[in-house]
Amino acid sequence: MAATAPPVRWYSSFYWRIGISFVVFVVVVLVGQSLMVGYARSNGAFAPGNPNATAAAVAAELGGALTREPALDIAGFVTRALPDTGPSTYIVMSDGRVASRSARPLRGDIERQARAMLAGHAPVASSGDRPTGPVVNAPIQVSGRLVGLVVLPPPPPRGLLANVGELLSLPATLALVAVTGIAALVIFAPARTRLRELEQAAGRFGAGDLGTRAPAQGRDEIARVAAAFNHMASDLEERTTALQQSDRLRRQMLADISHELRTPLTTMRGYLDTLDMPEIVLDEDKRRRYVDTARRETIRLERIVADLLELARFENDVASIDPRVIAIERVLAGVARRFEHDAATAKVSIRTRVDPAVDQIVADPNRLDQALTNLVVNALRHTPPGGAIELEAAATAKECELRVIDSGTGLAPEHVAHVFERFYKVDSSRTSGPAGSGLGLSIAKAIVERHGGTIAVTSRPGRTAFVITLPQS
Repeated sequence: MAATAPPVRWYSSFYWRIGISFVVFVVVVLVGQSLMVGYARSNGAFAPGNPNATAAAVAAELGGALTREPALDIAGFVTRALPDTGPSTYIVMSDGRVASRSARPLRGDIERQARAMLAGHAPVASSGDRPTGPVVNAPIQVSGRLVGLVVLPPPPPRGLLANVGELLSLPATLALVAVTGIAALVIFAPARTRLRELEQAAGRFGAGDLGTRAPAQGRDEIARVAAAFNHMASDLEERTTALQQSDRLRRQMLADISHELRTPLTTMRGYLDTLDMPEIVLDEDKRRRYVDTARRETIRLERIVADLLELARFENDVASIDPRVIAIERVLAGVARRFEHDAATAKVSIRTRVDPAVDQIVADPNRLDQALTNLVVNALRHTPPGGAIELEAAATAKECELRVIDSGTGLAPEHVAHVFERFYKVDSSRTSGPAGSGLGLSIAKAIVERHGGTIAVTSRPGRTAFVITLPQS
């Protein structure tokens, strides 16, 4: 399992970046809107200007026109002088005429108050008058005489939406949409791209591409998810590779076991079928030879099965070992005595040599004896007559080395890397005795590794050395 990733710092967090970017965007929009509103107000978008000045200007212009032309058409003047836009302006004359460019008539209460002012009376409120805001009045004078009033009634109430509607013209709306789109791209596009890459990597991985990996740049949550995905993918790829290798080894082992068991079984069946044929008459010596051969093959079959069970116990960590302090010289001497007869028959000498510094070691004597026995059996098989086998023990600072050295023809380089594999056998022409089961060296390796040690082999013509290294406390 991977180590727990450190927590994401707040300034590296994806969520914080989104939140801060959103706040900055809102602030920028508000500042921009304030600038736009200020600019609009400075250009009269919301206010019609000074109504008193407007009313006075209209009154002065109309007074001058009436001075020049007493019979002036008031309606025509209003049409010419007053703009189409702007505040509603009404002309109330003392002779009863009312003119304006507005389609809306002047409210009755405002007109009544204006005529009272023209008559020199104070305006009197009536019970039917509606509440109103400030009314702007400007006198129209001709030769110092009051002949009318310019009346600017208060504008009708406007809601917030009306003001915003004036501000948000088509160009402003398009600009706001464009800025919002750009902000969305800047804020969310990188995250969307990284999430899409992670999604695509997961899709490829689910489709069977176990080598795919997701980009894991950065230190935010997306990078952590990508790193976790990559770790999971690597772990699953390693497990899949191990399972494939295990399945391949299992099939190879089954094939090797079938081959190894088929040979003695075929030999036994052949001899037994021959002994069972009534039409074949065998003398006592031949019959005894056939029975002995079948018995030897039976013993060989038992040995193969026992070795397989022993190797399976070691590989599944169920084989027991009992390490204790032992005299290594006694173990080597016992192995040498066990093979005195076989060595004499093969005309091979066995010698032991123990370094005084390694008088005692910590190991399971029975398992160590089993490993050394397998190595000596292998050495006898590959040592020609007149050769020698040496059993040595030496010590280093924290390790003990046991060596089994023979003076055989040696192993070819292509065999050295495979000698500890199950059922692996070198060329039979290099051996001086019958071939073994191919499990002895595998069992020796399993025993040594169960002790926490290692086993290695070096070989050249005339010298092959198996070296066992055991840790010592």
